[in-house]
Amino acid sequence: MKIPFTKMHGCGNDYIYVNAMEHPIADPRACAIAWSDRHKGIGSDGLVLIDRSTVPEADYSMRIFNADGSEAMMCGNASRCIGKYLYEKSITDKTEIRLLTLSGIKTLLLHLTDYKVDSVTVDMGEPVFEDESQFIESHRMEKGTFVSMGNPHYVIFTDDVDQVGETGRILEYHPAFPQRCNIEFARIEADGSIRTRVWERGSGITEACGTGACATAVAACLSHQAGRTSDIVMDGGTLSIEWHEADNHVYMSGPAEFVFDGEIQI
Repeated sequence: MKIPFTKMHGCGNDYIYVNAMEHPIADPRACAIAWSDRHKGIGSDGLVLIDRSTVPEADYSMRIFNADGSEAMMCGNASRCIGKYLYEKSITDKTEIRLLTLSGIKTLLLHLTDYKVDSVTVDMGEPVFEDESQFIESHRMEKGTFVSMGNPHYVIFTDDVDQVGETGRILEYHPAFPQRCNIEFARIEADGSIRTRVWERGSGITEACGTGACATAVAACLSHQAGRTSDIVMDGGTLSIEWHEADNHVYMSGPAEFVFDGEIQI
C-alpha cells in the first residue's frame, strides 16, 4: 500500500505531512521512526497527520510524532505548514483556520499574495510557568526559565548557544523533567534580536522550533532583556513573536514552505 505524503518545512524545521482524512495511518509511531530516518527514509524531524476535527469548535486536527516516535503536544512550525497545506491544496478556502491540537485549539491566520500563503500567524495561547527559583534549587540546574507553550521548554540565556548538542542532550532527560523537555539556548544580540538554538524533545537539534521561539521571547520579556515583541533568529530562519498584554496570548508569525510530494510504501 502506497501513502501519498508532502514534505514541508518552517524555517528548516521539516516534517512529513499526510492527509489522514484520505489516508489514515494505523501505526503513526512506527511510521514516524522509519520515515524520519535521514539515511534510510524520507528524512524529517517527524510525521504530521492532518485530520478532521473531533469537536465542532475546530475545523481540522493535527497529530505530530517526533523522529523517535513520541507524540508531541504541539508544534508551531508544523501548524503554520498545515495552514499553507490546507489552503494551497484547495482543501479549504478559509484564511482563518481553527486547528485542534493536544494542547488545545490554535487559530491560524493566513497571509496571502496572489492566492499563495506567504506567511502564517498562529495564536499560541497563554504561556504557563513554574516557580523558577524552587525549580532550579531543588534540581541543581543551570539557571534558566521554564515556560510551557502547550509543551515544556527550558530557556537558558548564555553567550555559548552552541552548547546545544552537548548540554541539550543531557537536560532533555534531566530528573527535573519527568516527561522530558525541549531546551533552548539564547543570546541577546546587539540589534535586539535573540539568537536561539534548540534541542527538541524527541528529535534532537532542529533548525527551528515555533513553541521554542515563543518560550524564548516570553523568557526574555520576563527577565527584562526584551520587550513584548522579539525576532527569534534560529538556525533555519527567523520567527517574529509578540506577547500581547491585552489577552496574555503569544502570537507567532513566520513562513511555511513546500519541499516535495511523494509516495511511500507502508
